Formats: sequence, structure tokens, C-alpha cells
Amino acid sequence: MSIIGWIVLGLLAGAIAKFLLPGRDPGGFIGTTLIGVTGAFIGGWISARWLDHPITKDFYDGATWAAAIGGSLALLIVYRLLFGHSRN
Repeated sequence: MSIIGWIVLGLLAGAIAKFLLPGRDPGGFIGTTLIGVTGAFIGGWISARWLDHPITKDFYDGATWAAAIGGSLALLIVYRLLFGHSRN
């Protein structure tokens, strides 16, 4: 999977994470999108590094999607904890 594939996967993973964790985000749509892309990279890295599941080149691999969504959720939670109250 190319870098563009990872970005598309991250965009979709960020949207799914936002759907699973609704609420106001300090960064709005752009911030949530960037969190999704970054979370997909982090989730894939954690999956390959510690869960012994190498990243495949298949866009439709369920484990890759689970890692991307999980990374996006974790990053969104951390982001809300750090910056969630800065907006009134």
C-alpha cells in the first residue's frame, strides 16, 4: 500500500473514530482528520512492532483497519484529554 493509501485509510479511520467517539473536538474537522491519519500510522506501527502482525499491502485487510481505527481512537482520546477544555 502506498503512502496515499495510508492517508486515505487514515482519513476513513479518523471518520470512524469520530463516529465512535462523538463530541466537540478542539481541532474541528481538520484536526480530527489529521488525528485519523496520524493514528493510522501509529496503530500500524504498534501492530507491526508489538502485536507481531506485519503491515500488509492489502487495503482491505481487517487487522490493518482495526489497527488504524484503534490508533485513531487512542490518539483522539489523548488529544481530547490534553486540549479538550481549551474551547468554550
